[in-house]
Amino acid sequence: MHDQENPEVIPQPESDAAPAAQAAAAEPGLEEQLSATEAKLAEMHDAFMRAKADAENIRRRAQEDVSKAHKFAIESFAEAMVPVRDSLEMALKVESPTVESIKEGVEMTLKQLTAAFEKNRLVEVLPAQGDKLDPNKHQAVAVVPADQEANTVVSVLQKGYMIADRLLRPAIVTAAQAK
Repeated sequence: MHDQENPEVIPQPESDAAPAAQAAAAEPGLEEQLSATEAKLAEMHDAFMRAKADAENIRRRAQEDVSKAHKFAIESFAEAMVPVRDSLEMALKVESPTVESIKEGVEMTLKQLTAAFEKNRLVEVLPAQGDKLDPNKHQAVAVVPADQEANTVVSVLQKGYMIADRLLRPAIVTAAQAK
């Protein structure tokens, strides 16, 4: 007995690539469109990643700038104050000062200080007698009888100061009492 193999042929199922190849052959532009779309997608992805990196760099630089601004905010004022300190130290080194030389030195130092204030927009708040009391700039510590309109400045006990448009310290005043 000899074994004979069954020469029967089993039909193979059609592969999935065959319909796609047939469709591509039927429409040759689809494959080109797919390639073009994939290229455009890669280009857009690259542009997105670059924009994302740029945004992150801008955010990081802005944080560094804010940090530096906080750290060195008073640099200009400090530079203007150094000569004032130098003048005061020199005045203390004078061995036999006269009243006139002390007064002259204090006046020159006050001029330096005033110039430093002006340079850095530090402005005095010094209301005149009779000015209307401004609660945004003045602090009344007493109300006194006076021959002037109520809620007006009678006297200034201490000057106030503003930096640009922001109140640093209100002027301490006495105000006129209502009659």
